[in-house]
Amino acid sequence: MIASLVVLLASLPIPAAPPSGADAAWIETELDVLVDLYRHLHQHPELSNFEEQTAARIAQELRGAGVDEVATGVGGHGVVGLIRNGEGPTVLVRTDLDALPVVEDTGLPFASTVTTTDDSGETVGVMHACGHDIHMTSFVGTARWLASHRDAWSGTVVLVGQPAEERVSGARAMLDDGLYGRFPRPDFALALHVASELPTGFIAYCRGPALASVSSVDITVKGKGGHGAYPHRTVDPIVLAAALVMELQTIVSREVAPTDPAVVTVGSIQGGSKHNIIPPDAHLKLTLRAYKSEVMDQLLDGIERRAQGLAHAHDAPEPEITIGDNTPPTVNDPDLVARIVPVLESTLGADRLVPTDPVMGAEDFGLFSLDGEIPAFMFWLGTVPPDRVADSQNGGEPLPSLHSPLYAPDAPPALSTGIRAMTAAVVELLPAGGAQDR
Repeated sequence: MIASLVVLLASLPIPAAPPSGADAAWIETELDVLVDLYRHLHQHPELSNFEEQTAARIAQELRGAGVDEVATGVGGHGVVGLIRNGEGPTVLVRTDLDALPVVEDTGLPFASTVTTTDDSGETVGVMHACGHDIHMTSFVGTARWLASHRDAWSGTVVLVGQPAEERVSGARAMLDDGLYGRFPRPDFALALHVASELPTGFIAYCRGPALASVSSVDITVKGKGGHGAYPHRTVDPIVLAAALVMELQTIVSREVAPTDPAVVTVGSIQGGSKHNIIPPDAHLKLTLRAYKSEVMDQLLDGIERRAQGLAHAHDAPEPEITIGDNTPPTVNDPDLVARIVPVLESTLGADRLVPTDPVMGAEDFGLFSLDGEIPAFMFWLGTVPPDRVADSQNGGEPLPSLHSPLYAPDAPPALSTGIRAMTAAVVELLPAGGAQDR
């Protein structure tokens, strides 16, 4: 995602900049406490829709920061904090709260050892393998600075702690629970997300589409079970499922236009219980990615046609196809990006802002924009020591990706950059003395 040029730039000094948001001196006084919070959150992750203790801790932190009003239980375990500071626009700042069903393997002294039971009854490990612990801690640091520096800005900040981002369902749940009716509707929406290949001290960004839309699909392939020694008396759903996996790959390669990004990934295939038993069914779990709604429709139609066509060809019963969690693309408003990036350059140094390309990862932050009615901007936060990035690019050990059990962000410099960037962005949108939308 990020050009190798950032490794060279990472060695350059960060030039002094006029005050804009939290400065290095303020962060220095707060950093030890914030790192302790990060480590607590890292050690106590909770899965999507089960973020009860995480939400309680974030609400406690917001109250302790001097946030004027804090509400909990919004759209599940969602948290909303309000800082009201006179006349001016309203800015939403979002963090996500949930973790992933991943067994941590970082070896950190504060590594997560949490296990829990997931929705299917399976015992799983739990880890903040997508950096939401960094997001939450940056969010709390941002709230602390904004609440204690009201002379630097004017307007209203809506601080949103969103559950179930990994299920791309939490933003919709909060909106359905009246987020923009019970609380001030924002004029702008901001968020940051960690990047697993970007050096600390850097911010990456793109204009327009930034993250893809996503749909989850479950397929139950049905057959006729029996003895493995007599396959001619059965309809083997495992053979049918294997054929379907291969057929699904032709949707993108042979039906979607090459200029339209699209992904069909089969993330899970399960069927059978014993060597010599042909089961009655097999189950596939898919994730679909696209940037255009018509392309997503094309993917869904192609899946249905192939699943049904193969069932007919194998004289099998009709498959069951269920479309689950889904969310539209996250689109960064070009005008908002053009307004915020120069401020971040002034705050962090012009060489610390790196333009980048869209990715096929997905987020439900885009829902807060209400299909573009509210300008929104999500930027990427560097979390890896520059020397590790350089070593990896020079043939060294590959960097762990997000969702990896090995992902371990370098928290202190990442938090410092994240808080400086987010507070500077908010102050730009809510300048002191009564803001006008410039």
